[in-house]
Amino acid sequence: MTSSNLLIVLVGPTAVGKTQIAIELAERLNGEIVSADSRLFYRGMNIGTAKPTLEERSRIQHHLIDVADPDQIWSLAVFQKAAQASIAEIHAKGKLPFLVGGTGQYIRAVTQGWLPPRVEPDEKLREVLENLSGQHDAYWLHDKLRILDPQAAEKIDARNVRRTIRALEVILTSGKLFSDQTQQSKPSHDLVQVGLIRSRQELYKRVDARIESMFEQGLLGEVKGLLSNGFSPTLPTMSAIGYRECIRVINGEIDIEQAKQVMRKSTRVFVRRQTNWFKPNDPEINWFDAGANNLEPIKKYVNERLQP
Repeated sequence: MTSSNLLIVLVGPTAVGKTQIAIELAERLNGEIVSADSRLFYRGMNIGTAKPTLEERSRIQHHLIDVADPDQIWSLAVFQKAAQASIAEIHAKGKLPFLVGGTGQYIRAVTQGWLPPRVEPDEKLREVLENLSGQHDAYWLHDKLRILDPQAAEKIDARNVRRTIRALEVILTSGKLFSDQTQQSKPSHDLVQVGLIRSRQELYKRVDARIESMFEQGLLGEVKGLLSNGFSPTLPTMSAIGYRECIRVINGEIDIEQAKQVMRKSTRVFVRRQTNWFKPNDPEINWFDAGANNLEPIKKYVNERLQP
């Protein structure tokens, strides 16, 4: 492998501990982090996305965090271009880029060189689909996509309303399956892929603790602030887990304890969906338990892969 083309990829489910391990690895290996979590793009959405803190970001430079307002929706194609630019910038400094996240399609768009379908946007159709999304729960459109194109639905995060709408838009406009139009180019990086795992029971405990911590840190106030700043509750970004439940609390539809319960259930569903992207038997990913004292084996593995 050539050091000028290396890309370390760190993946794993929500709450497994990617942020801390990525920072510690990047510190030890002269790296910088490129976020591949679609929720972290947006300014003002900090608590509900478990965004790395300012202190954590001061330790290691992070790319593609706080790059847009909640109403400036980043498409997969925009992310892909920005991620490649960030990776090239890090290489130009003589440093090692780390692509870190749990959003499967964003990781694969970079590592597999996806080429998005060349279908022009249909703004009227998109508006109809967005209105339908606002009238139903977060997974309603994704369920429709699963009926029309199961392969595409399997590859699209059900929380990513914008990506789901784009897939439906392409299908309804072109009359062809979205999955048949998504091509791949030759990957442009030498990849070292590391996966982090924990037992499902331990992961769920960490999820529950994170949700409690979010409300203690002021998640409800964060959502109120976004709404007061003029960001519509129907924005795709506001449909993310935590934000949509807080909007329901603010509207008097549920109380905080009910919101926590819904968030726990939705996050468990999401964790299970993430395993469709990052499977323990994937031969291209080397898996490590994310528990205590496991940083050294991960560092050793990465170092071995870095040797010419």
